[in-house]
Order: sequence, then C-alpha cells, then structure tokens
Amino acid sequence: MKLNKFWEEQVIAAEQFDSDYKVHPLPLARIKKVMKSDPEVKMISAEAPILFSKACEIFICEITRRAWMHAEENKRRTLQRSDVASAVSRSDQFDFLIDIVLERNHLKQKDHPRARILHPTLKL
Repeated sequence: MKLNKFWEEQVIAAEQFDSDYKVHPLPLARIKKVMKSDPEVKMISAEAPILFSKACEIFICEITRRAWMHAEENKRRTLQRSDVASAVSRSDQFDFLIDIVLERNHLKQKDHPRARILHPTLKL
C-alpha cells in the first residue's frame, strides 16, 4: 500500500537526517508561539520547536498523501477540500480534525459511513 511505502520513506529519511538546524520548512517562531498558547507551558528548549517542526511536516505529508490517493481514485490531478475531508474521515487517528475539515453536506454523502458515528444527531 502507498501509505506503508510513505512510512518506510519517513523512517529512512529520519535515520539519514542531518540538519544544520537553521533552515526549516515551517517557521519556528510560529511553532513556538503555538506551543506557548498553552498557559501551562512556561519554558521551551531550543530543540523542542525543531522537533515539532519535523512532526508537523510529517503530519502534513501524511494527510496530503491520503488526500492525493482520494483524488486519484476520482481520476483528478488537483487536490480539493473534499479530498482532505475524505482522508480525515477514513481514519480514526484523524477524528480530532473531523469538525474542522468536514462540512455537514459532505457528511451526508453515502461514501462516508462514519457520518452517523461522528454526528449521531445528523439527519441522513
């Protein structure tokens, strides 16, 4: 499966990771700001935002890969919101994103069997 290959590639990349810690795909200042949004967080080490940056990068890549698989299933070459929503709805690990990504109309579609579970009061 494509996701297994994705994770194999991530493991290999992590094992070979050699960064100068100066160039990051995501802004460390923004990550640090989000981390500090928790009132219980008082101090953040220099390494923590770097690790969060890598974790966010992997997270974004996985959802993108899952969304791309949905786009390909529908014979499209452009990612759409519905592809991301489908990627999120097809895996329990992304349930925390359901309310952010899925629209009510999207949940009503027959290709989303989890609609009743996620929103039991929704009239389908």
